[in-house]
Amino acid sequence: MQQGFDSQQLAEPVAHLIEEFGRLPGIGPKTAARLTFFLLRNNDDQAQRLSQALLGLKDNIRFCARCYNITTEDVCVYCKNSNRDPRVICVVEEPLDLIALERTGKYHGLYHVLHGRIAPLEGMNREDIYFDALIDRVRVEGTEEVIIATNPNLEGDATAYHLQRALVPLGVRVSQLGRGLPTGGDLEWADPSTLGLAIDGRREL
Repeated sequence: MQQGFDSQQLAEPVAHLIEEFGRLPGIGPKTAARLTFFLLRNNDDQAQRLSQALLGLKDNIRFCARCYNITTEDVCVYCKNSNRDPRVICVVEEPLDLIALERTGKYHGLYHVLHGRIAPLEGMNREDIYFDALIDRVRVEGTEEVIIATNPNLEGDATAYHLQRALVPLGVRVSQLGRGLPTGGDLEWADPSTLGLAIDGRREL
């Protein structure tokens, strides 16, 4: 049970929902309790809609067979778009990073979503993310440039280093976003102007 709440003082369904909300990233005990009691006070439709949305998320969302972005179909909208440049792949850690880059309007190639980064202290190694899937993809698709857009922090830099070492022997150009981005930040929180400049100012590794 979350710190500050005694499960014996709350009805079991309430305590259980507070605990589950508290497992979500960025949700502390107080926020978890506020969300729970909001749903409890609200009409039944709100809880029902939330329940249906959660079930729909798990039932209908899958990973793109090509780039591992989230999609409701076998291949995502970016991979299906014939107007995008298939010779360039931008590698991001998470789907939210892809969305952030799309908002810049500066990038018109394809993507590859790793769904994580190399972080041995957290038990995340290259086999735990879609690292080798990217290497196989570059070999097959005749990619000319891979832009590494991992987050500018210790784990992101380590991932970029390992990607660069694996990609260069394949004869592909490897570049990285320019460092107008704040060190230690996440791409999803960067404003479109800063990200756009980072794309334009990418440097070869």
